[in-house]
Amino acid sequence: MKKALLIVDAQNDYFEGGRCELHNPLSALANIEKILTVFRKNLFPIIHVQHISIREGATFFLPNTEGVLIHSSISPLDNEHLVVKHAPNSFFETDLEDILKKEEITDLVICGMMSHMCIDTTTRACKDRGIEVTLLSDACATKDLVFKGKTIPAETVHEVFMASMDGTFANVINTNEFVI
Repeated sequence: MKKALLIVDAQNDYFEGGRCELHNPLSALANIEKILTVFRKNLFPIIHVQHISIREGATFFLPNTEGVLIHSSISPLDNEHLVVKHAPNSFFETDLEDILKKEEITDLVICGMMSHMCIDTTTRACKDRGIEVTLLSDACATKDLVFKGKTIPAETVHEVFMASMDGTFANVINTNEFVI
């Protein structure tokens, strides 16, 4: 059993002044920084995922913009993997699965953004591949959603997605509960 940290889409467009600001992204980022420090200190594998939007009509994560960059406080180091994706699923048309096989990684600790989209999709895709997931709830962020004219607050969106993944698709915990 070998663990790796998977940080999904912690990119500038999700923070203040970005093209798709999330609810409390700095709180999630602080917890991402904590877990990243633990993994770096223990020399465990770290994989950063960067979404670059190539679909027509995309409004954020646009190529060659500041918003597409991974937040500077968690920039990948030379010995860390960087996976570039163009869809919510971090496995879809990327080399993520190849990296996991090459490194013999069977367990992922997942954090990042957005809870209801790329975190959910990637976590569920892990289940299909037999990969065990620990999902750090407080190291993820999302935004308000609108459905049939009704605004669903980000806190509710986040809680619903964490609850729906807990037990079946992941062990959902807070960062301070994580033990190596």
